[in-house]
Amino acid sequence: MIPQNSAPILVMAPHTRRETGRKAQIANIEAAKAISEVITTTLGPKSMLKMLMDPMGGIVMTNDGNAILREVDCNHPAAKSMIELARAQDEEVGDGTTSVIVMAGEVMQQSRTFIEKNIHPTVIVAAYYKALEDLNAMIIENAIDIDINDDEDVKKALTSCVGTKFAARWGSLIINLALGACRTIMRGTNVINKLNLEIKRYAKVEKIPGGMIDECQVLDGVMLNKDITHPQMRRHIENPRVL
Repeated sequence: MIPQNSAPILVMAPHTRRETGRKAQIANIEAAKAISEVITTTLGPKSMLKMLMDPMGGIVMTNDGNAILREVDCNHPAAKSMIELARAQDEEVGDGTTSVIVMAGEVMQQSRTFIEKNIHPTVIVAAYYKALEDLNAMIIENAIDIDINDDEDVKKALTSCVGTKFAARWGSLIINLALGACRTIMRGTNVINKLNLEIKRYAKVEKIPGGMIDECQVLDGVMLNKDITHPQMRRHIENPRVL
């Protein structure tokens, strides 16, 4: 029995240790830098693919930062925050997962010099906020408007997204597929500042073994991948009734 007015009891795991002060700050910086170094080689036109094995034993080759960090199992809080950063970037923007991790790791690494000079972390963070304001002003000043109803304008943005990926060798094909799929499910284009483009709900990528990559196409409708169970089954049905 524990008395009601007794002091709180703290139970810690056998190999748990508590770090504070400078040591904890340096450890956080090193953890963030270690995560960014994992995917640094997957950035840019000459990027290398990472070969990963998923829990089911399948092999995946990718240079997408979020896909790689999804398979990383770590316990350090700062490293977990970096992985969450990649996930948030993927959900909100859909691109730039590698870039944001590399940049965050470099920002943390640059702050180490000031930490070692006994500059308080709040002063460093305030300086980063000031730099963020300057960056936002530069982006607004140099930004180029894109007309989403003009295919050529949109293709320029898509080219920059696909340029660093494995699919860049089929650049025009992938770009036309992506644009066609988005045009198919896009709603609310007549409403200003309200674009309904829910890719994860209304667009599905169906993978079928065999064939060439240039046989890929966008289907405006619903696709059911049905195998043939009998050699006399019809291969083509006009106006089918689907229940």
